[in-house]
Amino acid sequence: MAAPGAAATDLEVVRGKRAALFFAAVAILLGLPLWWKTTETYRAPLPYSQISGLNALQLRLTVPITVVFTRDSVPLDDQEKLPFTVVHERDIPLKYKMKIKCRFQKAYRRALEREEEALSLGSMQEAETVLAEPQKQAEGSLTVYVISENSSLLPQDMMSYIGPERTAVVRGITHREAFNIVGRRVIQVAQAMSLTEAVLAAALADHLPEDKWSSDKRRPLKSSLGYEITFSLLNPDPKSHDVHWDIEGAVRRYVQPFLSALSAAGNFSVDSQILYYAVLGVNPRFDPASSSYYLAAHSLPHVINPVESRLVWSTEIQKGFPGSSAASLYPVLNFLLYVPELAHSPLYIQDKDGAPVATNAFHSPRWGGIMVYNVDPKAYNASELPVRVEVDMVQVMEVFLAQLRLLFGIAQPQMPLKCLFSGSKSEGLTTWELDRLLWARSVENVATATTTLTSLAQLLGKISNIVIKDDVASEVYRAVAAVQKAAEELASGHLASAFIASQEAVTSSERAFFDPSLLHLLYFPDDQKFAIYIPLFLPMAVPILLSLVKIFLETRKSWKKPQKTD
Repeated sequence: MAAPGAAATDLEVVRGKRAALFFAAVAILLGLPLWWKTTETYRAPLPYSQISGLNALQLRLTVPITVVFTRDSVPLDDQEKLPFTVVHERDIPLKYKMKIKCRFQKAYRRALEREEEALSLGSMQEAETVLAEPQKQAEGSLTVYVISENSSLLPQDMMSYIGPERTAVVRGITHREAFNIVGRRVIQVAQAMSLTEAVLAAALADHLPEDKWSSDKRRPLKSSLGYEITFSLLNPDPKSHDVHWDIEGAVRRYVQPFLSALSAAGNFSVDSQILYYAVLGVNPRFDPASSSYYLAAHSLPHVINPVESRLVWSTEIQKGFPGSSAASLYPVLNFLLYVPELAHSPLYIQDKDGAPVATNAFHSPRWGGIMVYNVDPKAYNASELPVRVEVDMVQVMEVFLAQLRLLFGIAQPQMPLKCLFSGSKSEGLTTWELDRLLWARSVENVATATTTLTSLAQLLGKISNIVIKDDVASEVYRAVAAVQKAAEELASGHLASAFIASQEAVTSSERAFFDPSLLHLLYFPDDQKFAIYIPLFLPMAVPILLSLVKIFLETRKSWKKPQKTD
């Protein structure tokens, strides 16, 4: 009777082992992969190798220059060699990981009959009018006309001329080294009209170490798709001054033409406002010698913060420029016209040496400017308070436009020796100054996009549980392609398309970097994951593991048990 019972027991043992093995197999082969697949973090593939290669990208900034030789500008033997092309390339010595080279591509040719006739006129203004009629030069390109050494088109003491458009004139020379001498003069003029180390250093100020290049070059505004400009009239003493300013007419006559010429660099909106009882945060000091008040240079930074809290953006004053708001995503430029109260009049601004500033104004980089407008003392004797004050908007706008140029990094050009400069156009901006701004903005955008993509790649590589969605990956791919395209267009001398590609690179890279799904605070760290999954899997895993251990030990024991032999 014992044999059937032992057989049944052995059968139950075998059945238990098979059940344990079956549950273990289902948990390991099916449950574990299914859990791993359903809980894994989705990470779309990114071009990490291409992003790392952007740091070693070499920017070659090509400036196409057409050099036109008139009759008698160089010896006849040299004229017979025309046309041909000469390339002048040099490194920009900046302490930046991205190597930058400036490449002047000079295409030499003879002057056409129309150009010969234009350059034989009596003045440069007439010649420029005739030369500019049939053609429009591409952005970033220059045309330099080489005239006879004895030509009366330029004053005899001048060797070159730079106009408001993308044209210049240099004197030729009848010398056996004429091409070399003229080539050097052309390069000097081209550097003044296009790219210099100072321009690129100012554009890359946020990416360069603190040294001689960037310590005093942090003036230009950062590149942006748009800018908002606010003109504010501050009247701290309305009981004494009834101030009137024709801001709408001034914007229409002076500001709008300048911004229209600058429209290629971004979109602009203009607002105005009048603030009453808005006083400065610094008490002016009295000067007994001149019976006036003054603000010292060291106190000017303390003027901005108290006034800034009063600034609001409300009134749209110019048709064609959309109104701005306090929650704007674009940089805001503030231009303040301050009429001092009667108790502190007249009020003057002093420089670091204690001398009065000629414009009675100052500007703060990347913020805006403030001008103090004093009321004529004779006005107080002619009428009772409040005195009606009519603001001279020509004087005010001259100062504000000069400050606006400085804020955008459009400084006065450094002209070569014996070079005649015609001055800016009526808009207050030359065409080649706009090109130079686009060069700087393109380089800045490429550097910003590269830094953003590199930081994003490092962040995603460091935090492995961040989800990388397909739209984020597509923005990264689009930004990388735009950076590469911008570099190619810069090397080809296509400034307009390079600037557009660089803007797209910055926009796509920042859109990917600031995507809400990349916030690592939305995800649990590893220790919290273990705290969640251990209570779930431990009660199921312990019996299975104990059963497997028991089966292993029994099997091992059966292998070691000696078999009986007859």
